[in-house]
Amino acid sequence: MTTETYDKQVASNIVASFEARAEMLVQILNAFVERFGWISEDAIRQLAEELNLSRAEVHGVVSYYHDFRTSPPGKHVIKVCEAESCQAMGSRELSAHAEKSLGVKMHGNTDQVTLEPVYCLGNCACSPAVMVDGKTFGRVTAQRFDEIVSSLGKSN
Repeated sequence: MTTETYDKQVASNIVASFEARAEMLVQILNAFVERFGWISEDAIRQLAEELNLSRAEVHGVVSYYHDFRTSPPGKHVIKVCEAESCQAMGSRELSAHAEKSLGVKMHGNTDQVTLEPVYCLGNCACSPAVMVDGKTFGRVTAQRFDEIVSSLGKSN
């Protein structure tokens, strides 16, 4: 994941690209996450001001959607699908294995990794599915998970 430090002018430019329309808040937040990696308290304040919303309204949207994290992500973001199809094929056990092998609980992060549950990666035919840094993997066993994770260090 490539992100940059929060910059008020860059943030204003993003808001302006959506014509500072409050109804575009979700899209603006997506652009912020793509650019900065997370939604800081400074970003919430700035969005509220520039979109003429209360901070509570912006925070409510940020906290509702799972992709809008409020702390910096780890170097790698790992998402384990926990929807019904993946559960039927062992994603609960895979999630437990991921937590144990990475040393981080779901919704948690370290400098190196963020571990998140998701509820459908659209790969149901190849359950259980995992997404690592935006790339989806299917039929992931504990062994395959470990292989995927170990290859992360080699690609950097």
